[in-house]
Amino acid sequence: MNRLGTLFFFKLRWIAGLFLLGSSTGSYAQQLDRIDPDSIRVLLSPAMETTLVAPMQGVLASLDVSLGGAVKAGQELATLDCTEPDARFQLAEAELESSLMVMGVKKRLRELTAAGDLEVVLAQAEVERARAGVALAEAQRDKCRISSPFAGRIVRIHAKPFQGVEAGTPLVELVSDGHLKLRLNVPSNLVTSIRIGTRFSVDIDETGKRYEAQVTAINAKVDAVAQTLELEAALLNVHPELLSGMSGVAQFSLNMGGQ
Repeated sequence: MNRLGTLFFFKLRWIAGLFLLGSSTGSYAQQLDRIDPDSIRVLLSPAMETTLVAPMQGVLASLDVSLGGAVKAGQELATLDCTEPDARFQLAEAELESSLMVMGVKKRLRELTAAGDLEVVLAQAEVERARAGVALAEAQRDKCRISSPFAGRIVRIHAKPFQGVEAGTPLVELVSDGHLKLRLNVPSNLVTSIRIGTRFSVDIDETGKRYEAQVTAINAKVDAVAQTLELEAALLNVHPELLSGMSGVAQFSLNMGGQ
């Protein structure tokens, strides 16, 4: 290719680039035009969510969970190595049994006037102390097993089996099944138009569908900086395709007294 042909080729590329840039810029501008800066964004949240943590220091003996897996209320999710707590419980039970035997002997001796009332009272107090020790050891042993507080699904796993953990170390994150809550912030000038039970529509971005909802809770304080009022709402029907974390835009029709 001679010099003239090369220059002509690059000029064509330059013109084509300008055309594509103008086309993409126009498309981006159209997308921006479709975004309403005054739209009321909505976030779908689970009715309950929590992070389960290690209740004490130890080693994870098992962690029977999978990402997205369903769990039942009370289902065992993880266990810690319970060798030491089990030994403490057995020791506490042995001390209780010993104190009961001593108290029995003291009572028989009291009947024979061979022991005083104080000795019997002290023996009884020792029994109560031993019983408290058993209860404490049992509570510590129960901490070896971490169970689900409610039915739901695992959304995040923080730990691995056989990992050493400290008290308070996050293990898994859990969200409840069932109805989802809608969280949104509306302009504060709508505070007199919205009340508990006010219905509205929600266009969810991920599904491209519209859903009906109603307000279930209204914050008692307006955000003075953003000039917004926080609301919670619930969907009127069950929609299995909706998941926690999805978002969309609320559409209010407040020309009839907020209903």
